[in-house]
Amino acid sequence: MARMQDFQDAVSGWSSGGPGGSASDLAVRLGVRTAVLLEGPSDLAAVEALAARRGRDLAAEGVCVVSMGGAMSVGRYAGLLGPPGLGLRLAGLCDEREQRFFDRGLQRAQAPRRDIFVCAADLEDELIRALGTARVEEIVRTEGDLRAWQTFLHQPAQHGRPRQQQLRRFLGTKKGRKIRYGRLLVEALDPEQVPTPLDGLLTSL
Repeated sequence: MARMQDFQDAVSGWSSGGPGGSASDLAVRLGVRTAVLLEGPSDLAAVEALAARRGRDLAAEGVCVVSMGGAMSVGRYAGLLGPPGLGLRLAGLCDEREQRFFDRGLQRAQAPRRDIFVCAADLEDELIRALGTARVEEIVRTEGDLRAWQTFLHQPAQHGRPRQQQLRRFLGTKKGRKIRYGRLLVEALDPEQVPTPLDGLLTSL
């Protein structure tokens, strides 16, 4: 039986220059109607975590969440999945500094950008602000990263920086940490704390 992961894999191969027939076939078989374009895997982890908290099965709803490997890839993915390609509805989440790539990519694909939601800095920053730095540090301790966090704080570059900026930087210092904490921070949110861009994206799907 075909799975949404099979479609995601086919799209990844297609975006790298492979044939698109498999992706097209799977889109029909799985009833894919929407592609959510995300910059990276930490955003994907956060979106999937919030969907699970809200009792939603995005794959069953015909929604494919795509990690593009960077905002500069949005033009290619929008062309493959949007109006010029499979004709799927496009939604997404991006950092403020990368918004120009989304704007240009969607414009070239003649796709509306009404369902693209913009984070002030990035999603990690939104989540840290929503939870508060004390709560995030508590999660860091619970996850067994206290020693790494304390070592990080002793680095000269971190002296005098606001705690929110320190935490945001810390999450990106080790491979896989942003992905893990993307899920953990979303799971720690109270319903009313969900950042506006993330809430808007899920509500739009």
